[in-house]
Order: sequence, then structure tokens, then C-alpha cells
Amino acid sequence: MLLILLAVLFISSSQTYEQQSIVPTLQDWFPNKPLESLLSKIEVSYWGITVSVEERGYYYFLEFLLRKSAHFFIFGLIAVGIYIILPKFKARFFTTAFLTLLVAAGDEYRQSFNDGRTASFEDVRLDMAGALTALIIIYLVRKMLKKKRKKTLKE
Repeated sequence: MLLILLAVLFISSSQTYEQQSIVPTLQDWFPNKPLESLLSKIEVSYWGITVSVEERGYYYFLEFLLRKSAHFFIFGLIAVGIYIILPKFKARFFTTAFLTLLVAAGDEYRQSFNDGRTASFEDVRLDMAGALTALIIIYLVRKMLKKKRKKTLKE
């Protein structure tokens, strides 16, 4: 799983914005602009600019939300993959976070060499938010399972 995610990330960060734009697909799939009135109420401050339906248009704003959501979830999955392959040791959580940070920073750096793409600290922060969220979920699930096992053993 981890190798597939890293390969997808590598290919994706090698493409220009135009090569990976999903705006034409969104226009085909959602010609009636569902949820436009709801999305029109949302403004996102990103890289010092306000991103909204009003500023970018419905399809570009929807693409923005999907692309940034992908950052969050893909790096969450990458963190899970790294966590799984690491042996059990005391600093496993922090080592996973650090290795994921290296992947995120490396991805942004690699992206900076492609036309129409820039390296963004904001994206690294978003990547790490996804990674840390996934790691916290792992921690909580493991803690709950451990508690449940202890309870079962006592009975």
C-alpha cells in the first residue's frame, strides 16, 4: 500500500497543474453545480489569498477543495503505511511523523521543478495535519483495544 501511495505521489508531483486539473471532469459530472449555494458561503484563506466560489468560480473552487482534501487523506494513509512497516519501539509515533514530514517536504520540493507548480509550506502543513490525525486515530484505537483486552482478561 505504501509503495503504491508513494508512486502515485511521485507521478502526481511530476505533472503540471494543467495535466492534473480535474475541472473538465467536474464540469461533465456536475453540470447543474450541486451545492453551489452552500459552497458559495465558504471562503478559505490559503497562501495569503482568499479562495472562494466568488473568487475562482464553482468548478475551480470545488477542485481546490478536492485537491486539498486529497493532500490531507493521502498523507494520512502514508503515515499509516509508514507506521505499519516500522518495528514496534518507543518513538514509533514520532518517527512516523518525522518520516512523513520528510516525504511531504520532499514532495513539495520536487513539485517546485514543474511548470505551473510551486512548493508550498501550506501544503506541507496540510499533509502533516492529515498524517497526525491518522496517527492520533491509530493511538486511540490501540488504546481502546488494549483496554478492551484487559477487561476481557479480568472476566
